[in-house]
Amino acid sequence: MFTGIIEELGVVDKTEESRDPRLFTIKAKKITADLKKGDSVSVNGACLTVVDVIKDRFAVEVIEETLKRTNLGDLRPADKVNLEAALKAGAKISGHFMTGHVDGIGTILGKKEEKGAILIEVAAEKDLLDGIVQKGSIAVDGISLTIAEIKQSSFSVYIIPHTSQVTTLGFKKTGDKVNLEIDMLGKFVRKFLGRGKPSNITEEFLRDKGFI
Repeated sequence: MFTGIIEELGVVDKTEESRDPRLFTIKAKKITADLKKGDSVSVNGACLTVVDVIKDRFAVEVIEETLKRTNLGDLRPADKVNLEAALKAGAKISGHFMTGHVDGIGTILGKKEEKGAILIEVAAEKDLLDGIVQKGSIAVDGISLTIAEIKQSSFSVYIIPHTSQVTTLGFKKTGDKVNLEIDMLGKFVRKFLGRGKPSNITEEFLRDKGFI
């Protein structure tokens, strides 16, 4: 479990694309102090398992499915990533509960300053938009944010200058991809409401197929 409060900006040191799973080595100063082999860590919002820790670096393996469903496959050496260690029992919750299981990829449509904050609009698939509500929570590249507005094919969030300085959103630009994880409560509500959808299996269908 994670909270979406980024602990550190890490830097990709090396990627081994010939390996399967792909191996990423990431440089970090703060987070490596408590990391050990086998721990979970959030990298741009994706929960990964630490396979090695050496001084100010740690390594994670990323399977093909994760590469397809996240923006991790686009990472190259020197790229910066948002890092958060797994939540410890009894720790303070400042963001919102997150699993680190990315639901999909969004695309930044634009960024603009508004009254001392930065408004970021992100395009997303309808399936994801159906699971979010205005003023609800969403994780964007692992950052816990509040939904400011929802449109037909996008949503918007505000970030304060501090968030811009200590996360990847500060230098992301129009067209860049971001990992999205909708709030867990939204997933359960969407699942529950989905049960009420009308079935395509009718009496006429069953009779035509010879079942009745």
